Amino acid sequence: MDISIHQTFLPHDDPDASLVFYRDTLGFEVRNDVGYGGMRWITVGPAGQPGTSIVLEPPVVEGCGITEDESRMITEMMAKGTYAGINLATPDLDETFAKLEASGAEVVQEPTEQPYGVRDCAFRDPAGNLLRIQEQR
Repeated sequence: MDISIHQTFLPHDDPDASLVFYRDTLGFEVRNDVGYGGMRWITVGPAGQPGTSIVLEPPVVEGCGITEDESRMITEMMAKGTYAGINLATPDLDETFAKLEASGAEVVQEPTEQPYGVRDCAFRDPAGNLLRIQEQR
C-alpha cells in the first residue's frame, strides 16, 4: 500500500488569531480559507509539502450530532489545552523555539531531551491546541 497523511484537523475558536499564528508565526502557507454559515475553515501547510495540510476548523458544527453538554466539554477541554494537538518537526529546534518564544506564543515546555529518545519543546496555539516540535535527527 502507498498511504500518506494528507490532512489533519485542529479546532479553533478565533479563526483570525489562528490564521496569524499558523501563517505568520509558523510560516505555513494558506491553502484554503472557506466561510459557511458564520463558520470558517482554514487549510494551512508547510511550504514545499503540498500534500500535507492542517485544517483549522470550528470545534462544533451545528447539526453534526454533538449535544450541548458535549459542546461545553469540548470548549472546556480546548481552554485547558487537552482537546487536540499535533507533533511537528524541525532541523533546528533551538532556532525554532527562539522564534516562537519571541513571537509571544505560549510556551509549555522549553527544549528538552525526553527519556523516550527525542529532543522537543511544546507550545499552545491561540485555541489551546498543544504543538510539540521535535528536532529532526
